[in-house]
Amino acid sequence: MAYEYAIALTGSIATGKSTVASLLALNGMRIIDADTISHEILDASASWVEETFGKHYLRLGKVDRPKLGTFVFSDESAKKTLEEFLHPKIQDEILKRSKKQDRLKFPYLIDIPLFFENNNYDIQDSVVVFTPAEVQLERFMKRNGYSEEESLKRIATQFPIQEKKDRATWVIDNSTTLKHLQQECEDFVAIIKKKYLK
Repeated sequence: MAYEYAIALTGSIATGKSTVASLLALNGMRIIDADTISHEILDASASWVEETFGKHYLRLGKVDRPKLGTFVFSDESAKKTLEEFLHPKIQDEILKRSKKQDRLKFPYLIDIPLFFENNNYDIQDSVVVFTPAEVQLERFMKRNGYSEEESLKRIATQFPIQEKKDRATWVIDNSTTLKHLQQECEDFVAIIKKKYLK
């Protein structure tokens, strides 16, 4: 059975989910990363991107992801077309990897950015990487160099981070320092081990 031992790892843009995934991996957690899978599928679909959106979204024969991203975020129908193409393929690959992990009979994480938004996975437990909305906006602008208006537009494509926090089984707080975040990750791993290693 797929997803039996899965925990969805989620958050929002610029809440630090990738950092948390790395810290949890360092603490021995196994992770299936939906973003990495989506990049692999998109990279293998350069000809589809060219046919669907045009040659100018390729660079040296590969998909120019930042350029394509800017376009689809500003065009709802293009975003829908891309998602309808990618999501079933991502789900199939995650399902395949999940079945392998479940054989080990110990929790593992599936890093799914839009876990609550898309509701595509039958996973009971979730852990949300939380950052207050104002810190999220500040970090996103600093990291990506976008204007406040563009940043808010991108953040608004996801559920508000507070809503995700309220729906989560566990929360990892990333509102202060890296040291604090490391401790939060260690505490979370300890909770999982205590729950399952009886």
